[in-house]
Amino acid sequence: MNSSKSSIPLDQNRAPIHEALEQFRQMRVVPFDVPGHKRGRGNPELTEFLGQQCVSVDVNSMKPLDNLCHPISVIREAEQLAAEAFGAAHAFLMVGGTTSAVQSMVLTACKRGDKIILPRNVHRSVINALVLCGAIPVYVNPEVDHRLGISLGMKREQVERAIKEHPDAVAVLVNNPTYYGICSDLREIVKLAHAHNMLCLADEAHGTHFYFGKNLPVSAMAAGADMASVSMHKSGGSLTQSSFLIAGPNINAGYVRQIINLTQTTSGSYLLMSSLDISRRNLALRGEKIFEQVQQIAEYARNEINSIGGYYAFGKELINGDSVFDFDSIKLSGHTLDIGLAGIEIYDLLRDDYDIQIEFGDIGNILAYLSIGDRIQEVERLVSALAEIRRQHQRDKSGMLTQEYIPPQVVASPQEAFYADKISLPIMETEGMVCSEFVMCYPPGIPILAPGEKITADILNYIRYAKEKGCSMTGPEDPEIEHLNVLK
Repeated sequence: MNSSKSSIPLDQNRAPIHEALEQFRQMRVVPFDVPGHKRGRGNPELTEFLGQQCVSVDVNSMKPLDNLCHPISVIREAEQLAAEAFGAAHAFLMVGGTTSAVQSMVLTACKRGDKIILPRNVHRSVINALVLCGAIPVYVNPEVDHRLGISLGMKREQVERAIKEHPDAVAVLVNNPTYYGICSDLREIVKLAHAHNMLCLADEAHGTHFYFGKNLPVSAMAAGADMASVSMHKSGGSLTQSSFLIAGPNINAGYVRQIINLTQTTSGSYLLMSSLDISRRNLALRGEKIFEQVQQIAEYARNEINSIGGYYAFGKELINGDSVFDFDSIKLSGHTLDIGLAGIEIYDLLRDDYDIQIEFGDIGNILAYLSIGDRIQEVERLVSALAEIRRQHQRDKSGMLTQEYIPPQVVASPQEAFYADKISLPIMETEGMVCSEFVMCYPPGIPILAPGEKITADILNYIRYAKEKGCSMTGPEDPEIEHLNVLK
């Protein structure tokens, strides 16, 4: 897998999976294999919806097209090209989303009983991985910007303290960046981890562009991290659910493949794989210019939103050299409480009244996700809508919650709590008990409660408030979030 050892000349103009599919389509092979729609003939409505060109390459693994579980030809070559493009030693095509990449990364580094140092404001996929493997989280509680109500990065001294208090930990995990664009001092955290024989893992679900743009925060591979999960379908332009897991030279690629194959499908989608292949080529060839344009659009949008009044589209002025070591200038986040509206309320107004779909709104902020497909005219439409919302809906902000992050009280490991004997109680009667499931607003998918954490009055008030404001709550068995499973 190591691209440096490959005998195949690496040419970033190539897209080997895409090329093999084009050649396959021209061969007019008679299909007596799966999928059962048989190049779309058996499902004309699906073919009409997706198009003949799409369904004709929705095929199964076969010798000319390689096999995702054990790639030896075109998929292997695509992974070698991706590794080179991302400055990694190894790359793996992932068709289960970045959730699958994150879980494979954590499962590679940790086994039952191992400790892993991480911020608590991680995506649920990280804690899900701890449920699966039985590793023990050592949380570094991030600082909070109390004006914005958002959690910041991990401070160097916090990581160093956690390492000294838990020298037996096997890895440190870092968000690079957070959903809001906040970056920790990744280079120094990598040095701290490696100095104590720990791996450094990066969740780069929102940092694909770091590898290709200029004047952006450092990427995980450039910082010397051991593994990173890169959500290519977010800012990189590939199809939803496609992602990369990339790794440095000290990681055993064969073992990583075994870990991936524990949970990833044996029927890898060639639509997803070819979209990764084509998107990698696009960014390798044109990414620098593309993301320069996206940065210009984001800066224009920030200036325009801030000129409206009442909103605060934050940017690099947040940088303090530690808990905000750097900021992803492509992220377009805006604080909304000064006009008396929760972010989720503006999210709903934009969608329902203006046909504008932003990424998410929480109780104090919104995020409009900018990437390679955005144009200035759509940004102007967003700015105009925000100005009109302020004129028509602004109200007094007294009584509104601002806190986005509540430090957890960890009582049991996620795996222990998830599989423990439990009872279901009305959620407002669970104060003081230990939760055995997740509760979160999705997006962003950062748990308010995770298995093994004590339920407090502050947490219950936050959940009640978020529901009242219209946040989409997910996680518990009870879809209405009226009951919660707690340890007996």
